[in-house]
Amino acid sequence: MELLIGLAILVVVIALLIPQAIRIVREYQRLVVFRLGRLLATKGPGLVLLIPFVDRAVSVDLREFFLEIPRQDSITKDNAPISVDFIIFYKVLDPTMSVVQVQNFVGAAQGMATTTLRAVVGDIPLDDVLAKRDEINQILRTKLDEVTSRWGVKVTNVEIREIIPPPSVQEAMTRQMSAERQRRAVVTEAEGSKQAAITVAEGNKQSAILNAEGERQAAILRAEGFALALTKIFEAAQGVDAKTMSLQYLEALKQIGASPSTKFVIPMEFTNLISGIAGFAGRTFADGGEGRSG
Repeated sequence: MELLIGLAILVVVIALLIPQAIRIVREYQRLVVFRLGRLLATKGPGLVLLIPFVDRAVSVDLREFFLEIPRQDSITKDNAPISVDFIIFYKVLDPTMSVVQVQNFVGAAQGMATTTLRAVVGDIPLDDVLAKRDEINQILRTKLDEVTSRWGVKVTNVEIREIIPPPSVQEAMTRQMSAERQRRAVVTEAEGSKQAAITVAEGNKQSAILNAEGERQAAILRAEGFALALTKIFEAAQGVDAKTMSLQYLEALKQIGASPSTKFVIPMEFTNLISGIAGFAGRTFADGGEGRSG
């Protein structure tokens, strides 16, 4: 009976000691081992054997974490109160230093981030705080990393989530945004009117060009028709002999004689033509008398 009790006690002791003596370390973890209070080594990943009650192991996670910094009230360089909250992303690079150099990294980082934020914002005017978040993020990351590097921790990024200016500044910003939207609307309307005027002017220009081109073509056609008519008249005039012209003038005299007017103005060329007609008539009658006497 005593033997069974002894075996049971031994089994219980072994069951309690095995978790203390054998540790499985994952890939993203490391064990910082202390033996009798002295730093021994950093072990892992894989199977790690420890001496129970002699070795003490502290597990360190090497993955990247984030730390939310609650909203902090700060004063800008131009004495404007603002509230800022942001997030810090960090990861452990040296497990030993992260255990030996700092007791509570999260608490220390939070306090350090608060004081660093106030120092950074205090050197920047309000307008720059609102407009240059990326630059502030970079400054915060650099200053925080300078401190955490001695703890074996790397600050990988800092992101400001929200900046809340005082109510008076918010009202001014709202009015400014409204004025900017109105300005853009006016500019857009003016640009549209300008484009419409340009389009109308371009249409009028094209219309005038087409009208002028049409008139030019019409003038060319009229000139060509007039020239063709003159050519025809000239060709016809070349085929008209003196007798035909005399008959035309006699017809004109007939019309003049039928007119009720008592005074007539007759050109000199017309009198010469009459004398020519008289001579032509005399020759005609002379030729006729000789023919009958023969």
